Amino acid sequence: MKTLPEQSGLWVGTFHGNHNGHPAKVTATRDDTRPEPYVWACTCGATRRLPTEDGVERTAWRHTHPTFWDHLKQKAARLLSTR
Repeated sequence: MKTLPEQSGLWVGTFHGNHNGHPAKVTATRDDTRPEPYVWACTCGATRRLPTEDGVERTAWRHTHPTFWDHLKQKAARLLSTR
């Protein structure tokens, strides 16, 4: 993670990984002017806003590096959504 000077209130982190074999990049930021200041956005279009810093790194990393169970849940969701 890269922390910018305290007066700016901006914090940035980048995670590289993939989704179904396609490269993906997640950028996590903090903006003190928002009610939920911590947010990450992926190049696949997914975003998540969080009120505290606690889950930002974990969820961003897991989004770009899904576990076996994450893959299984995604596959089940795709199969059920097509019916």
